[in-house]
Amino acid sequence: MKALILAAGLGTRLQPLTDDLPKALAPLGDVTLLEHNLKTLAAQGVTDFIVNVHHKADMVEDFLRRHNNFGLNIAISDERAQLLDTGGGLKHAAWFFDDGKPFLIYNVDIITSLSVQRIYEQHLQNGALATLAVGYRSSSRYFLFDSGHRLHGWRNVKTGEERRPLASSEKLNTLAFGGIHVVNTEIFALLNGFGDKFSIIDAYLSLASTHCIMGYDMQGEKWADAGTPERLREAAALL
Repeated sequence: MKALILAAGLGTRLQPLTDDLPKALAPLGDVTLLEHNLKTLAAQGVTDFIVNVHHKADMVEDFLRRHNNFGLNIAISDERAQLLDTGGGLKHAAWFFDDGKPFLIYNVDIITSLSVQRIYEQHLQNGALATLAVGYRSSSRYFLFDSGHRLHGWRNVKTGEERRPLASSEKLNTLAFGGIHVVNTEIFALLNGFGDKFSIIDAYLSLASTHCIMGYDMQGEKWADAGTPERLREAAALL
């Protein structure tokens, strides 16, 4: 299994820590977020990684170099010239996924007990373009899924904005995204019309009316978004 680690973000929610560090190198106990997730995913069968970089990119590259990539096969997707958002970052790294097999996308600031092997296996079984790890937790933004776990839309509860690319007569379940997804390489041909910088969420919502995008229920799994100083401490405690 190959994986894209999304690590290029500015980490503004982690300031002032990220004034001097890239988000990927934020300390999680005795390790960094990047080191923890590289080792955790490698232990679950991920063989090849590509890490996108932008904010303080030199520090990420130097960190990996000093640790000899932790003995792993790691490539860099360079976004120094422009931060491309999650969808643009995926599109920019398309060259790495040349084997035609589904691959993993993983936010660098996510800490979880979720088995990526399980979501990968379910993705292979459900025949979807993408399978998104989602759960019943408090959030300001939710994906909308039918009873069969197919994506129908998205809702922002703060602004009231709602997008429904796929109609449904049933009451939809509101589930929060966990920052982990498994995607088919078929998606790259479908992203050609999205430009260079865009959110992968916008792409999923645009494609949901014509392609099957499924949810994987993370219920019962431990999960933390280490995107703020307080949540970083909570994530360290979760370990």
